[in-house]
Amino acid sequence: MKTSVDGEERVMAAAQQIVRSLGTSKNMKEDMLLILSSFDNRFSNITDLVKGGGNARLAAAEEVICRWGDSSSGTSRGFIPWEDSPDEVAEYLAAVDDIISLTEGAGQESADDAEILDRADNVLQMAMDRLEEEFRRIMIQNTVPMDTANLYVSSRSMSLSFASSAGVGIDDYDNYVEEEQDAYVDEGSVGGSLSDDFRVEMVRSEAVPHLQSIADRMIRARYEKECCQTYSSVRREVLDDCVAALGLEKMSIEEVQKTVWTDLDGKMKKWAQAVKVVFQALLLGEKKLCDQIFEVSPVIGDICFTETAKGCVMQLLNFAEAVAIAQRSPEKLFRVLDMYDALSNVMPELQVMFPEEPREFLCGEAELILKRLGDAAKDTLAQFEKAVQTETSRKPMIFGDNHPLTRYVMNYLRLLMDYERTLNDLLNEGERDVDDLPEVKNNEENQFGGSMSQLGHHVLSTISCLESNIEEKSKLYDDKGLQYVFLMNNIHYIVQKVKDSELRTVLGDNWVRKRRGQIRQYARLYLRASWSRILSYLRDEGMSGNGGGSNTFKVALKERFKNFNLAFEEIHRNQTTWNVTDLQLREELRISISDMVIPAYRSFTGRFGSYLEGGRNSAKYKKYTPEDLERCILDLFEGSSGASSYSRRRH
Repeated sequence: MKTSVDGEERVMAAAQQIVRSLGTSKNMKEDMLLILSSFDNRFSNITDLVKGGGNARLAAAEEVICRWGDSSSGTSRGFIPWEDSPDEVAEYLAAVDDIISLTEGAGQESADDAEILDRADNVLQMAMDRLEEEFRRIMIQNTVPMDTANLYVSSRSMSLSFASSAGVGIDDYDNYVEEEQDAYVDEGSVGGSLSDDFRVEMVRSEAVPHLQSIADRMIRARYEKECCQTYSSVRREVLDDCVAALGLEKMSIEEVQKTVWTDLDGKMKKWAQAVKVVFQALLLGEKKLCDQIFEVSPVIGDICFTETAKGCVMQLLNFAEAVAIAQRSPEKLFRVLDMYDALSNVMPELQVMFPEEPREFLCGEAELILKRLGDAAKDTLAQFEKAVQTETSRKPMIFGDNHPLTRYVMNYLRLLMDYERTLNDLLNEGERDVDDLPEVKNNEENQFGGSMSQLGHHVLSTISCLESNIEEKSKLYDDKGLQYVFLMNNIHYIVQKVKDSELRTVLGDNWVRKRRGQIRQYARLYLRASWSRILSYLRDEGMSGNGGGSNTFKVALKERFKNFNLAFEEIHRNQTTWNVTDLQLREELRISISDMVIPAYRSFTGRFGSYLEGGRNSAKYKKYTPEDLERCILDLFEGSSGASSYSRRRH
């Protein structure tokens, strides 16, 4: 240290000798001192001391800075009027610049010099306290209030909003799905970034130069830590408020996992909608603001951004992790896929937004959680297929309606197709053997074979499980006719859902043709089961051998008409309550019944009806005309009580 002091004394002596040798010209002395001071910051202090102006320069700057003081001193005139009095602001900043230049690289040449530097440090501390307060105030007062409605609409436009069946009665599921799909069409498709036209102004643009000038001086004065802490504390609170306004409340992993599904469903939906806005608007806006304010030091800007944003990012990731590791259930699948897609789509922003060290950590966390969400989706798919296969409800549908399981499964599979690309990517990570699938195994008619996508294999296998389950449930009916009506209804529903969606692309027209043939087969079996007995009463067997006028013949003929009437009325009474849900299928069945029964009845009454005419109570046996029967057949499969249908038709 002594050597350093001696060296400085020698430099000072040399400088003074040079000044004396240059004469008495003030300008010449100052020019030489400026040349010497350019070699070392310490010479600037020497210059002031030699000129005798250091004390005066300090005093002038001190007077300006003390005039504004700080709020804790009790001498403050209030906050500096940055927007209204540019001259006063310029004067204050010039004084701060003078103090900073006096303290930069200063040493202690003498006791007097040390005293000046101590005063300068104290004044600098006062100036930095004031600038820190000004920095905080300007940021708070000029923070642009977030238009949360606009943010929410923008997030919805870039996200899926498919709903699962949770919280919705199974009977209402069809309508629920249709509403959700309409919302999906309105809101856009999977993926993408927010429009370039969507800008988020974090702080009013006119305030940014003021913040920048304060940050520059705090960094030059080596108060960058205080500046960074002030910036981060203010902006972190603003960012937290924006995130909360989007519906993303802070929750621990334990709190997420304890949340009941009806509440969690809404939170997952909001997460998937809002995460794009957070990454592609709020955080990018925050990053841009940091880059502007801390232009003089990008490193400090990166630190400020990291300290501001990392808490928000971890809040989002923690929620997603809690969802990913929670118990699997079919109703969660679509929300999990929404979250998976949303997080995948913002990964590019996350990978370029942060400096290297925090980026490595945050991206690593995000990629791990992304994998967990994908694993949750795959596990849920597998569990869903198994649940369809093993569902064992034993209560038959009273009127042969579509089973809730059929509606649930087919609507579920339809929704899967809206995530086809994502699910194929996930399923390709762990391919299943095609030969393990019940529909594909030993099926030469399968037009896809091994070329079918992984999601296609899953859909095919799940529908095969559903068909097997429905066939088992049909055996719960004692009435064979109703058994086949139940099968027709459910297979027809499956086919219609396939035809009217992207499932047809996956399964193919050949699959559809096979199921239509199956429906026709069930229709033939229904006709045989329900109408064979009644047609047996309209055959000639046992009638041709009897003499037309014999009492035995008439008794037998009356018995035939009586049995036909009773059988027809029983069918009419029962099958008006049966429900064929599809209008076209219902009409086709009625036509088939009419084509089978009416000609046979017309032929029978034409040959034998005259034998009863003129006799006692002939109308009791020949109750119906062919037109009466045809009208009664129109009552079938309406799913109504049908109690008064016959009397109404007769009347």
